Amino acid sequence: LTVKGEKLMNIHKYASPLGELTLTADDDALTGLYFSDTITPLHGDVKPLPIFDTADRWLDVYFSGKAPGFIPPIKTTGTEFQQSVRDILLTIPFGQVMTYSQIATSAQAVGGAVGRNPISIIIPCHRVIGVGGKLTGYGGGIERKRKLLMLEGVNI
Repeated sequence: LTVKGEKLMNIHKYASPLGELTLTADDDALTGLYFSDTITPLHGDVKPLPIFDTADRWLDVYFSGKAPGFIPPIKTTGTEFQQSVRDILLTIPFGQVMTYSQIATSAQAVGGAVGRNPISIIIPCHRVIGVGGKLTGYGGGIERKRKLLMLEGVNI
């Protein structure tokens, strides 16, 4: 869909146990995954796309308490540092966590990059915690972060 030469995003909704998720995608890759109640409503095409089927399958497996074993095609933008942090997030295994300072020496910079993650859950920013196991910052709220980690078997 285009309006005056601008491409609008494709939008899909997913009913998760932690609340409705809004997914966005171009024709080939997931570009966003947000808790619907934490964002301004998005406008775009609501149409079935194979990428949304793949993302739904990933989310179904994840919310059943299992590691999905694959990553749907994703596409993000951002600074080189933000992209490098997202690459590290994707290496954190299901059921494990990493501290901000383990990712980079500047925990504050990492926190900023993690906070700009457009594809929550799949790019597992909820697996990044503070020193000593402290739950800090999560765009979907700390209680959701706790529930996601509990789903993965992490004792916090």
